[in-house]
Amino acid sequence: MIIDTHCHLVSRKYENLNQVKADSLALGVGHCISQGTSADDWEPQLELAQRMPDFVSSCLAVHPSDVTNVTEEQMAHMENLCRKHPQAAIGETGLDYFWPAPEGWSEEDYRARQRVFLERHFALAQELGLNISLHTRDKKGLDSFEDAFAIARNFPKVRPVFHCFIGNGEQAERIFNELDGLISFTGLVTFNKTEDIQAVAAWCPEDRFMVETDSPFLSPAPFRGITNIPGRTKYVVDKIAELRHTTPEAIAACTTANAMRFFKLNLPQR
Repeated sequence: MIIDTHCHLVSRKYENLNQVKADSLALGVGHCISQGTSADDWEPQLELAQRMPDFVSSCLAVHPSDVTNVTEEQMAHMENLCRKHPQAAIGETGLDYFWPAPEGWSEEDYRARQRVFLERHFALAQELGLNISLHTRDKKGLDSFEDAFAIARNFPKVRPVFHCFIGNGEQAERIFNELDGLISFTGLVTFNKTEDIQAVAAWCPEDRFMVETDSPFLSPAPFRGITNIPGRTKYVVDKIAELRHTTPEAIAACTTANAMRFFKLNLPQR
């Protein structure tokens, strides 16, 4: 079985989740970690996990690009939902310095608010004994990565996964050695001209990486431009197996084991 460790199944891009599940199971993806990232997503995400517990585990958070749209009352509500309902992790949260600050916000204040929210998410994960799914993105440089790294250092009991990893080997080694963290690979690893990502996937220790789709986004080759589904994690697994000169079955086995540990999953045997 393959586990898609990061997707967004409550996206409006999906019209028939029963079909998405069936198609994914047919491709060998038996479970997925779906992220609720805004106030509009949280309850639908919980309902989906309750409706499909064999296929979906839930994570809740505020995505960094949404921090200016969330009130204190909504943030407190999300935290209480996480206390009340089982979660696989806290996520997707992080820092996004790629897009400019929204109207009425300075760049400095916008980034500062993201950092405050990220610290709060880490504190919640620590309180609940959960790990955390991180998003970092910069237009240039590594500011979001460095700022997220600095915050993560203050919460050594919370293991981060840097989802949709697009960094280099030096960054990956810092995540492993200094944060006891993991990275996860998306369909980007299947694209042409992503040699740096492919190089990391080729050497990464087998207990330090997972696979994901970030669906409905980032559909792997040869499906670029088409709405993605969790099942296409298969193509990420296939590409990493090629890069590591091993079998897809071996990559599926190690990444599933890593996901089971990281998200503390207790799934029924298939």
